[in-house]
Amino acid sequence: MSMESALRFDERVVLVTGGTRGIGAGIAGSFLAAGAHVIVCGRKAPEALPGAGGREAEFIAADVRDGDSLAALFDEIETRYGRLDVLINNAGGSPMASAADASPRFHEAILRLNLIAPLHVAQCANRLMQKQSTGGAIVFVGSISALRASPGTAAYGAAKAGVLSLVQSLAVEWAPKVRVVAVSPGLVRTEQSHLHYGDEAGVEAVGATIPAGRLAEPEEIGNACLFVASPLAGYASGCNLLLHGGGERPAFLDALGDTP
Repeated sequence: MSMESALRFDERVVLVTGGTRGIGAGIAGSFLAAGAHVIVCGRKAPEALPGAGGREAEFIAADVRDGDSLAALFDEIETRYGRLDVLINNAGGSPMASAADASPRFHEAILRLNLIAPLHVAQCANRLMQKQSTGGAIVFVGSISALRASPGTAAYGAAKAGVLSLVQSLAVEWAPKVRVVAVSPGLVRTEQSHLHYGDEAGVEAVGATIPAGRLAEPEEIGNACLFVASPLAGYASGCNLLLHGGGERPAFLDALGDTP
């Protein structure tokens, strides 16, 4: 199999949770460009669906935090396509909040959205994939927040750290038919970047702290998901692909005035 053909997903069915905007839309676009049938889900239909290569994603309304809604989503996928080849477990996120002041209800909601819900989505996908002779691939979208301090989004960082542990356990339980991997982005430019960084000048200032000199683009995360879900990564399971542009410049360099 050539590298080009290995990255084609013609006639394969891909579900991207939270795939209507931001990183999820970038991921959906990558799989559409590779020929996949892409389903995106969210609580509300977007004004415009992700598209690429003259093709457009399909939308099915679903709340990943609700068990009945998830059951209906996967029943609909099985009815329409009879299979699911790839799940991109992307839905999640968190507003900024001080850990000292946020309510228990807030923290529980963040953990539910970013850890418990992805587990339940993965369970539903696994049940369908285990029935298929070709199995499937489940990709959890993690975060750099799982691997370093996450001030302002402490519960989110803790949930994403839990996701990395979950990936390792599920990879063992669901092998060999289903591969389970994580792709963990660093800072990514999306339509909501201003909520965290203020304005374009803030985005550029934050990007300058990254060795790559900029924030990632959503399609770059999508291309990584395309790789880990493809036969090229057929031996990858229980692992985490970190995409952070070289990481963060150590603070002691600035304190010393050093330039690498």
